[in-house]
Amino acid sequence: MPENQNIVGPVIRELREKKGMTQPQLVAKLNIAGWDLSRGTFSKIEAQIRCVTDDEIFKLAAGLGIEAADLIRLAAKKRRPSEGRCK
Repeated sequence: MPENQNIVGPVIRELREKKGMTQPQLVAKLNIAGWDLSRGTFSKIEAQIRCVTDDEIFKLAAGLGIEAADLIRLAAKKRRPSEGRCK
């Protein structure tokens, strides 16, 4: 099984669900904000299958209504040592 490709995926899922949003709803919000993102790609981010760029962290955080630093902070608290290594 490949290593996780990002550390924010589970936090994004958790925050999205707490806000009562579905993946398609958040993807639509991100699309309206100018990010051409598919639901499939978003699903890969949440599942930690796809790396996330710095710029995308800012976009995801904005879509969730939080600061990028807070998203990273929350993810870092939950991170296991082997997670988040992009290849």
